[in-house]
Parts: sequence; C-alpha cells; structure tokens
Amino acid sequence: MTKVVLAGAGAFGLKHLDGIKNIDGVEVVSVVGRRLEPTQKVADDYGVPHACTDLAEALAQPGVDAAILCTPTQMHAEQAIQCMDAGKHVQVEIPLADSWSEAEAVMKKQQETGLVCMVGHTRRFNPSHQWVHNKITAGELSIQQMDVQTYFFRRKNMNAKGEPRSWTDHLLWHHAAHTVDLFQYQTGEKVVVANAVQGPIHPELGIAMDMSIQLLSEKGKVLTLSLSFNNDGPLGTFFRYICDNGTYIARYDDLVNGKEEPIDVSKVDVSMNGIELQDREFFAAIKERREPNSSVGKVLPCYKTLYDLEEKLKAQGEL
Repeated sequence: MTKVVLAGAGAFGLKHLDGIKNIDGVEVVSVVGRRLEPTQKVADDYGVPHACTDLAEALAQPGVDAAILCTPTQMHAEQAIQCMDAGKHVQVEIPLADSWSEAEAVMKKQQETGLVCMVGHTRRFNPSHQWVHNKITAGELSIQQMDVQTYFFRRKNMNAKGEPRSWTDHLLWHHAAHTVDLFQYQTGEKVVVANAVQGPIHPELGIAMDMSIQLLSEKGKVLTLSLSFNNDGPLGTFFRYICDNGTYIARYDDLVNGKEEPIDVSKVDVSMNGIELQDREFFAAIKERREPNSSVGKVLPCYKTLYDLEEKLKAQGEL
C-alpha cells in the first residue's frame, strides 16, 4: 500500500482525491489545508484519518511514501523540495514554479535524491491528447499548427469553486504552461522562436488579463496561444490540432475532428479522467522505480520557454 498525503484541499485537490479513490493500492493518510475546519471536513468526507495545516506534520505521519501538492503556485517549488528533503516522492501540480531559478532548484533536488518528482501536466494524460500523441508516434499524423484558446472569466480572485483565493493565478506561468509543454511534447521538438504580448495589468490582481503567445519549433511547427481572464463565455482550454492528415479539436478528455464529429477515445486508457490517469502514472512510477511521464526533467524545457517569454515581456516594458 502506497501512503500519500495531499496538500491543498481546494478545488483541484478534490479532483485528485476523487481520482485516487479509483486506484488500488493507494491510501491517502493526511490532508493539509490553510484552515483546519474546512480541511477536516474534506478529510471526513473522504475518509482520511488525519488533517492538519502543516505540511511537515503530514509528512511525518507513519509510513508516508509520497505527497501530492495542490497548494498555491508560489509555494510549489519550496514544498516540492521540502518533500524530497523528507525522503518522499512528490507530485506537484502545475506549474512547477513561477520562476526559472526555482524550477532549476527542484530539478537539482530531484537529481540529488533520485526520488520521483512529477509535475501535473494533465494534458499529457487526457485521453483526447493521448489519442493524438499515439497517432503522431505511429507516424500517422504530423502537426502543422496548434491553435489554442485558454479562456476564463476571472476578474476577481476566485477559484474554480467560486471561493476566494489566498493567492493570485497567472496566465503565463500557470495556464500557458499547459500548452507550452503540450506543444513540445506532441511535436518532440525544441522551441526556436518564442514571442509574447499582453494587455494591461489589472489594478487589483496585479496580473495581465489577456495574453498572446507564438512559438515556432525547430522543424517549423507553429503554436498560436490566446489566453484571457476576460472571456464571458465557455470556460477552459480548447486545442485545435491542424495536421497534415486531418484536424482535431480536444476539449479536456473529449475529442472531435475538424467537422465536429466525435472521436471515440474511451479505449485509449483505463479511464476517461485525465487527473486519475495522471495520478496512476505517479504511483506506477514509484512502484516501478522509473521516471514518470511529466517528470520534472521532462517538463523543464517548458519552464525555460516561459522564462524566455517573461524576459521578452520585461524588455517590452510589459511586466
């Protein structure tokens, strides 16, 4: 039995708890939150025997093997290192960090300890994107362009459950990370050109509410990414794969072709839940003592690209 603690009992933490319920051989032994009362309620709802507000206390519970971090972005790198220093495998939700120096520090710690350190790049695991990836690796598809829209309506600092956040989200280091990594993963190529522009900084949130990113791979594949917190309409991220042999649109775990005809992805993997599949990979990598898909080493190029984009925005006077 693999014993795991979950830090961050918010909207995304609950998705992990729901996914883990379907995975044999895994037991959640502690839940960590900012405030004890709501954290204890989550623990009670999911039958977790321990709840606390201190990650160190959770990691010290008997027999703990691993941790999943769904805490605020600004805590990810430090807590991932804390977990590995305590001898625990760790899965840290996206983004790994909100700076290149912190991302490098996590990579260094993983190399020192040899522990599994995985980042929650869920798009690698969604059956829709797996279907496309399988076609690419089989030589049946080649991407010409990925056209992606990441849209939310978030003019106040609220989470996915409509509750106030204790931290501020970010279009570049958080939401763009999903797509930048997926572009590099699906093409298997380095990014050789990276451009970005963004709109005004929100006076209260202190972040840009609109952003546009362009990437070019070494063999000429293009990414066009539009991000907004101002979109009052369908929310989420929508991926259009424009390929040499068809067009495909992925919406989380669902996939259609360019004519909006559904594609059956139900047999791509053992579940249709990308978060569950992500967690299955984490625990399998621990048991099999191997590097997981979306390990810190495999996703690090994404964070170097985000850093390069941030530096360009600074040079433009937009940060």
